[in-house]
Amino acid sequence: MPERTDFEDLARKLLRAEMARHGITYAQLVDKLKAVGVDDNERNVRNKVSRGKFTAAFMLACLKAIGVNEIRLN
Repeated sequence: MPERTDFEDLARKLLRAEMARHGITYAQLVDKLKAVGVDDNERNVRNKVSRGKFTAAFMLACLKAIGVNEIRLN
């Protein structure tokens, strides 16, 4: 299996940190994603996030669903 890149790791950590900051579980994230038009199940979302392999569009949808208005990369 290919190793995770630095950017995949950063994306995974950033998304998980925002979930923790907002007290959002994967089940809640799935419900919130449905509200913004993304239909996925908890298992798929959990796998995507844990691998760090997801599109920028998925990440933006997650951040919007969680209620994130700005992010810092440093």
